[in-house]
Amino acid sequence: MIFIAVKFTARPEHAETWLKKTAAFTEATRAEEGNLFFDWSRGVEDPNQFVLLEGFRDADAGAVHVASDHFKAGLATMAPLIATTPEIINADIPNEGWGAMGELTPQG
Repeated sequence: MIFIAVKFTARPEHAETWLKKTAAFTEATRAEEGNLFFDWSRGVEDPNQFVLLEGFRDADAGAVHVASDHFKAGLATMAPLIATTPEIINADIPNEGWGAMGELTPQG
C-alpha cells in the first residue's frame, strides 16, 4: 500500500471553505479503482491547517492518481488557497489498509 500524509496550511480567508473547494478532487479520488482511503482532518490547534491521509493499493494506483486530470485540477484549485508549501510523507508499506487497534476497545 502507498500511504501518503499531506499537511496543508490554508490562507485564513480560505480555511472555512477549504473542504468545499476541494470536494470535487476528493470525490474523484475516492472513486479511483486503486484508492483505499482519502480522508481530510482539520487542525484543532491551528484551524487553518488540514491533513490529508491517502491510501492507494500499490505504486501503480498511486501513479494513475498523479497522472489523472482531477489531480492536476486539484492542484490548480489548491494553489491559490495555500499559505505555505504543503509538507508530505509518502511511504510504501506492507499493508492492505486499516486494521483494528488491539490495545484499545470500546467499553460500556
